[in-house]
Amino acid sequence: MTPPVAPPVLRGVGLTRRFGATTVLRGADLAVHRGEVLAVTGPSGSGKSTLLHCLAGILAPDEGEVWLGGDRIDAWPEARRTALRGARLGFVFQFGQLLPELPAVENVALPLMLRGVRRAAAVARAGAWFPALGLAGLEQRRPGQLSGGQEQRVAIARALVTEPEVVFADEPTGALDSETGRRLMELLVALAARTGAALVVVTHDADVAARCHRTVVLRDGHTGAARVPTTAGTR
Repeated sequence: MTPPVAPPVLRGVGLTRRFGATTVLRGADLAVHRGEVLAVTGPSGSGKSTLLHCLAGILAPDEGEVWLGGDRIDAWPEARRTALRGARLGFVFQFGQLLPELPAVENVALPLMLRGVRRAAAVARAGAWFPALGLAGLEQRRPGQLSGGQEQRVAIARALVTEPEVVFADEPTGALDSETGRRLMELLVALAARTGAALVVVTHDADVAARCHRTVVLRDGHTGAARVPTTAGTR
């Protein structure tokens, strides 16, 4: 007997988003399961970042639905969606977006402190991520004292420290050289798998997409059929 398939942890159904007279998303669909790594690719201007922002509750779609587990989050008020992002979602951006005045360990601890975790406990939990990321000894360095690859690894720790259900990575290797980007992507996939989080990666880089379990192509606001890359070996 075939075992039942678990429902997706995140679903976007029929997502449409307009900015003035311009329609960026036109009924886009996407689903990702716990522990899965999904790449979203497409040409510039195809709506990749808009799709990510709708799925993450940063933007509300004009039409369609977004489900996180059993919760329809697109219908929630903005304040509730903001709280959701701090509690159940993680983010890695192209340029890290670390706070320059804080040491690395406090940048990682910040999402925990914003949730009410005491500073000492939050810093201790944050510091536990540094050895796995090859950052041991760099906890007190500020972002300006780190390389681009080190900053992105700090950003990965910040995204995962709250044990989110879904991690969104928007062009996470776009500002790095190819070898640093390759190592960073391998690390991100491995750590997401270790925590069981779903990982949604927006990228234009074919090498990054090849390291994901599936690829969804977004073109003219529509999502095409998902593809499984022949070189994928992350499961």
